[in-house]
Amino acid sequence: MKFISWNVNGLRACQTKGFSEAFKTLDADFFCLQETKLQQGQLDLQYEGYRSFWNYADKKGYSGTAVYTRHEPLNVSYGIGIDLHDHEGRVITLDMPRFYLVCCYTPNSQDGLRRLDYRMQWENDFRAYLQRLDSQKPVILCGDLNVAHQEIDLKNPKSNRQNAGFTDQERQQFSTLLDHGFVDTFRTLHPEQVTYSWWSYRFQARQKNAGWRIDYFVVSQCLLPSVLSADIHTDILGSDHCPVELTLNG
Repeated sequence: MKFISWNVNGLRACQTKGFSEAFKTLDADFFCLQETKLQQGQLDLQYEGYRSFWNYADKKGYSGTAVYTRHEPLNVSYGIGIDLHDHEGRVITLDMPRFYLVCCYTPNSQDGLRRLDYRMQWENDFRAYLQRLDSQKPVILCGDLNVAHQEIDLKNPKSNRQNAGFTDQERQQFSTLLDHGFVDTFRTLHPEQVTYSWWSYRFQARQKNAGWRIDYFVVSQCLLPSVLSADIHTDILGSDHCPVELTLNG
């Protein structure tokens, strides 16, 4: 079973840069999107054999998530059930027979860390949400989690320390999530591999491969024996992020 996650940084723009071709080439069972930047009715993009589910932000042209699936969910929920967090279209959860699939676009702490306090509240509440799900059945979390966990996960760790996405606080929150029974699949399978999933549009960062790994598949510990592969498709363009992939047995 194949899962793809991709921050498309505006689906309408990405669609003009080869999104549909990449979608068909990757041929996933579940295809999760972040930062769609859409409102309902702005883009009708459907693919044969898939159902799609969309969570739109209240604010136009901002945030947003979507999931395409070949497999019928038992239920679909939007947000995490906390009003403070549920106006930006950041979470979709598919209740599948054997697992929960959670597509997430984590809030950015922003320049000057002006949203770091909110980010910490989000992290605590979102982790509690994942733990509640995990108490019922295994969880597959994917998305742009807006944190490079370790120094190996970004090109310039020393100069970026305490910048948004690489603060001690954000990194500790990710460690805490892992300490609560979850696994970073890519880093577990590739402990020393230097591969990034996001590059700034500035300073020719992608050409220089001056990137960050901030897009993840994180799974419940009990699913780790079923993980066949975890990959990052750096060759696929169309966004400032590239798709990340998880393949599970069964």
